[in-house]
Amino acid sequence: VEPGQVPEFDEYTVVLRGALRVESRGPDGALAALDVHAGQAVIARRGEWVRYSTPGPDGAEYLAVCLPAFSPD
Repeated sequence: VEPGQVPEFDEYTVVLRGALRVESRGPDGALAALDVHAGQAVIARRGEWVRYSTPGPDGAEYLAVCLPAFSPD
């Protein structure tokens, strides 16, 4: 489980293998979870709280694209 975050960018995530659980908070603050499986994708919008984890024992392989792009610096 990754820590929850509120990114300053849109994050497009494509799951290549396994499954990724994406938790977000609705306008009322309630948590909602979505399991994204291989071949599926999800978008986390900038300014929204999000947390990623893997629900299965085999984990997941995924590709995340952040826009606008940033550098580790």
